[in-house]
Amino acid sequence: MFKGILTGVALTVAAGLAGAYLFVSLGLMPANADARSPRLERWAAHKSLKAALARRAPRGDEPLAVNDDNVLAGLRLYAANCAVCHGAADGKPSNIARGLYQHPPQFGRYNVSDDPAGETYWKIVHGIRLTGMPAYRETLADTQIWQLTAFLAHMDKLSPKADTAWKSIPSQAP
Repeated sequence: MFKGILTGVALTVAAGLAGAYLFVSLGLMPANADARSPRLERWAAHKSLKAALARRAPRGDEPLAVNDDNVLAGLRLYAANCAVCHGAADGKPSNIARGLYQHPPQFGRYNVSDDPAGETYWKIVHGIRLTGMPAYRETLADTQIWQLTAFLAHMDKLSPKADTAWKSIPSQAP
């Protein structure tokens, strides 16, 4: 009897894997950026990101002083590397942002200052799979990533000088 149960479980798993393979290989799973993803894909992506951040994102204080020099350096990095997808202070998405799947958050409208700085740092370093968010580990120095993190983590309470600089980034919205 136990052998029959194991055989049944093995056949069920094999049939499930074969069905999943056919679903993907026959093009039944959406691959286009303008289609809504299946619920299972959305659940897996959110669950995986949440777990990765909980396990791997740095904890504790930011290693750089949060001052105008570091925040403005981060703002310049944001303008050069991030604004095309995450937008300017007006909160309006560019054509690139509108065409991406997942749609990147527009930080002029919905900032990330409520996220722990370590999580923001981790997302910049490693990127986020299947979203268009690139990993900057190979292209920005660690200090630059922390400067960018300082801007994003504190963008809801910028100094007048930093706020003026933030509002001067040109919108790329159509």
